[in-house]
Order: sequence, then structure tokens, then C-alpha cells
Amino acid sequence: MTVCMVGWGHTKFGKLEDRGLEELLVEAAQEALSDAGLEATDIDAIYVGTFNAGMSEQDFISSLALQVNDHFRFLPSTRVENACGTGSAAIFQAANMIEAGRARRVLAIGVEKMTHLSSADVGACLSRASYMPEEGSQGLTFPGIFGVIAGKYFQQYGDASDALATIAAKNHKNGSVNPLAHMQKDFGYDFCRAESDKNPIVAGPLKRTDCSMISDGAAAVVLTDMDTAQDHEKAIAIKARAQVNDFLPMGKRDVIAFEGPANAWKQGLEAAGMSLDDLDLVETHDCFTIAELIQYEAMGLTKPGEGETALKEGWVFKDGKLPVNASGGLKAKGHPVGATGVSMHVMSARQLMDDAGEMQIKDAKTAGVFNMGGAAVANYISILERLK
Repeated sequence: MTVCMVGWGHTKFGKLEDRGLEELLVEAAQEALSDAGLEATDIDAIYVGTFNAGMSEQDFISSLALQVNDHFRFLPSTRVENACGTGSAAIFQAANMIEAGRARRVLAIGVEKMTHLSSADVGACLSRASYMPEEGSQGLTFPGIFGVIAGKYFQQYGDASDALATIAAKNHKNGSVNPLAHMQKDFGYDFCRAESDKNPIVAGPLKRTDCSMISDGAAAVVLTDMDTAQDHEKAIAIKARAQVNDFLPMGKRDVIAFEGPANAWKQGLEAAGMSLDDLDLVETHDCFTIAELIQYEAMGLTKPGEGETALKEGWVFKDGKLPVNASGGLKAKGHPVGATGVSMHVMSARQLMDDAGEMQIKDAKTAGVFNMGGAAVANYISILERLK
């Protein structure tokens, strides 16, 4: 059975001081229902993705979904969490329920409220998605973890600072025309490449412009089966999807090989009967620029250690053969953890519906969405195709 997205909603991402977690969740969900042309009574179940880990005093966040509409009372609503892959986990669970025949239409929501905390407090919460007996005991937060990964990559393949700055500049330029992005400013390559007071070293070789934004925001999608999707004005088919989990301890694997992402991409493309050349765009998990660089290699765009080639040849730019992160990615759009995976699906769906405004990739009909939890631990791939 093929599951389809038939409506979606997306709040602005950013430092939303006057917006609470509940308000963001409700806004995204109501927009998704309206976009799908549905009433609350048309929904059979709800999945809510949020990481939290102490960032919000309010827990049991699945229950907040019933605040969207009183008609949601007595529906099953379940919270899911899989680190930074939480949003895709919500979508995958919704799809599983439809495929199992337990529901006809399911609402998947991703939400996070982060910016009311200090960067140090957010870092401490996020670090709980690392292996505490090892990375945690060393006091490593995720910038530190990906700083280690970048350092190992540089040691094995050479200094990739130019490539990382190019990725940062590319994604900031893309994000500058995304009205929902946290950071809508084109910083340019020179600023991203140079260490400065405004762009200091954060961890290892990573500068501030190599790190994604701490953000608030929410996104939501309505999913249904393909037959029911025919009754809707628009439909994006999830042609294939795969989830691949790898060991949590970094000491049990080669952290620069990204074997989990590579396996996810392989499974997803094979299930779709497609190759990378069949995709018109990719939204990928650039929590740090080094992650996007290695993901070029994991998806098969280049050989290991040659990710920079994708940049030098222009393949991943908006006018290239495989545009990557036309939305600005996590780097510019922002990374409200639980919302991120859902947001990536929404941004891709808008591209495929020719509804992405200045972000639009011409004639886009297929997309790959790669969402990652932890340091390449929980890996989700969705292959999307416009149905109608």
C-alpha cells in the first residue's frame, strides 16, 4: 500500500518569544487540516513528534493535539521520539497505521520550543541523544561530537574547510528566500569561510556558520491511502521509505563512514525502483555542514572522501543536477528538533506541487528526504513523488 500526503501546515521557524509550544502545534495542525480540505472529524488518529528532554516543562505532549479541535476528543494520540529524527518517526508511525488498516487518515505533527533556554541548556538537553557513558562522560555536546567527526574527516581526507563554507553559504542563500526560515540572510562564502568575532570557532574546525539554528516551530501533515488520496485536490505519494538504526556509541563504528545513512538511502531507492538520478531534489539533514558533506557520499552522489566534488561541479546548487536543501536546510531554516523531519517533508511536498515560491526547483516531480537522529544513528529516508 502506498501512503500519500494530502495536506500540510508549517509555522514560521525562529526565536518566537511570544509563541508557546501548544500554540505552535495547534497552528501547524489546523493549517494542515485546512490545506487537506478536511474537518477534524475526518481524522482517525494522531502522532506527535517532540524531543523535549527537558526543554519544555510541559510533557505528555501528545495530549496537546486535542487542543487543535474539540472533535479530536477520544481519538488515539501518541507521542514519538527518536532524537533529531523525531519528525520523520511521527510520519512513519502514521504511515504504518494506515498500512495496517487501522486508520484511513492520520495527522502527524512535529513541534519543539527551544529558544527560551540558553544555548548551554539546549546543548545539555540535546546531549542526552548521545551515548552518555562515552560522549556524555566527556562533556561533549552535539557541536563537540560533530567537531570530532569533522576532525576525523579532515585527518583522513584532508582539510575540507572550503567545502563546509560553501555548504553554509549555499544554504544561507537558499534560506534567504524562504519566508518561513529562521535566518533569511545571504551571508556569502567569504563570511562563512573566515573565522571572526561574528563567526567564531565552536568546536574542532566547525565555526558558528557550520552549525544549525536553535529554533522554535511546528509542522504537520495529513496522510492517507492512495485510494482516498484520489478524493483530494493534491497528493504526494511516499513512494518508498526506510528506517535504519546504527549503534549509538561512536566507539562501535566508523563515524565518518555514515553507514546508517548509506544503508537507508540504498534501501529507500531500491524499494522505489529508482536511482539518485531519478530525483529532482533532496532535503537532507544538515545539522552541521560536515553532516551534509558526508551525506553526499552516503547517498551515492560521490565516493567516500570526495563530497567536495558535488560542490565544485555545482551539482547540489539550485540550478544543479540534484539541488540539496533548496529550503535553506536546518542550517538556515532552523532546527526545532521534533518539527524538523515533518518540515522537510512539507518543504519537499511544496516543491513537488510547484508551490515553493522563490525556492522553487523547476519541473520538480520527485524528491528524497533524509532525516537523521543523533550522529547518524536513527536514519530515515522518504522517496516522494507527485501523484496529482
